[in-house]
Amino acid sequence: MSARPRPSRRHVLGMAAAAPLAASGALALGAGTARAADSAYAMCYFTESTNLGLGTDYGLHLAVSTDGLNWTPLNQNNPLVTPTAGALGLRDPFLLRKQDGTFVVLATDLKGTDWSYNSQYVHVWDSADLRAFTGYRRLKLHDMATHSWAPEAFWDAGRGRYAVIYSSVNSSGHNVIMVNHTADFVTASAPQVFFDPGYDVIDGDMAVGVNGVNYLFFKKNQTVAAARSASLDPGSFTEFGTGVAHGGTEAPTVFRSLTSNTWYLWADTYTPNGVFYAWRSTDLAAGTWTALDQRTYTQPVNSKHCGVATITAAEYTNLLARWGAPAWNRLKSYNYPDRYVRHADYAARIDIYPFDPYTDAQWQLVPGLADASAVSFRSVSHPTRYLRHYDYVLRLDVNDGTAAFAQDATFHRVAGLADPSWSSFRSHNQPTRHIRHSGYVLRVDPVTTATDRADATFSVGY
Repeated sequence: MSARPRPSRRHVLGMAAAAPLAASGALALGAGTARAADSAYAMCYFTESTNLGLGTDYGLHLAVSTDGLNWTPLNQNNPLVTPTAGALGLRDPFLLRKQDGTFVVLATDLKGTDWSYNSQYVHVWDSADLRAFTGYRRLKLHDMATHSWAPEAFWDAGRGRYAVIYSSVNSSGHNVIMVNHTADFVTASAPQVFFDPGYDVIDGDMAVGVNGVNYLFFKKNQTVAAARSASLDPGSFTEFGTGVAHGGTEAPTVFRSLTSNTWYLWADTYTPNGVFYAWRSTDLAAGTWTALDQRTYTQPVNSKHCGVATITAAEYTNLLARWGAPAWNRLKSYNYPDRYVRHADYAARIDIYPFDPYTDAQWQLVPGLADASAVSFRSVSHPTRYLRHYDYVLRLDVNDGTAAFAQDATFHRVAGLADPSWSSFRSHNQPTRHIRHSGYVLRVDPVTTATDRADATFSVGY
């Protein structure tokens, strides 16, 4: 079931606003503390379900990745820390590795969707290694009767300070991107207007020092746009290039691949709420982006407005050891990669993400009930029920303890029939048949054609 559109904060303000892009810590260039080379990625985000119900949480969430495209949520996709002052919740978190090799987290002081809530502060945490968050405080940025949305930071080598950018409504009457400078994220200089193209802009994200050029990404109307400058001076950025969008699009995050000359742009939508789309480019100066196939990337479930920083192999391993990988999986369709395996009224099908309740698409892959070398799919939301076939159609049934049920609910995981890097599942007691979708309904059928093979191929991820 598709999510109903939700109004964005821009529309609540009565403006065609531009959504802020999160500046990646990986892009803050400068002479920092010597350390091991980065080889993985960390993503921070908050969560909202399509209808702001189950799965909505305004705390700090983290996920990790080895490729920057497919993510493992930490702490079972629960928050690692939640603000204890201000609005008692956060939006738009941002993660920066500082010059000394430690991290700082910034976030909007706002819980929920009350866009009229004013705060002159942003939330701040320090972290040595993302396994603990200390020194919680709020950093005051201005005295205006307005908000401080989507804070991000980067190292300004020329000033020897960190720049904190964010969106506020100043005397112009519309959102502009402001900047303050700070050495410690405890106190900051007086605010200045960093970027004001004459229309509403929010969600600024920076790529600093790329072949001598600095890039600012931001939301313009329902599109992610870009500006650039040879300096980091306030007022020096000029819009250029072609924007990208997929519905109402906001909150861009731009970061560079650790293994190739590829830049990724992630942005999320609010029509429906909470879907990330990704684009790629090998030349920021060209100002053009190519949409990625949704087969190639998977966002953390319910994630909103992410920030991405690079981390070392040891940090990646230690984060998984500290917070743990999820005890559940989601299964994405190969030929309909916007759809996931879920149950609805106990029928098994593939539906377009997002949907409520999202837990209908979470599965525990347990040792097969009839053969421990195979797998059975136990529902997270209905843990006494398993996927089983009945008259070749898959449905979610209570395990009655019989041998027949165990056989019907057991499947052998094999290399994907359409792509061996994915997975297919062969029926244990109907070994000439595989799980596949037909008319979006899951069945066990013989697989003979290329279409059949695509229908029977899934990714097992989070």
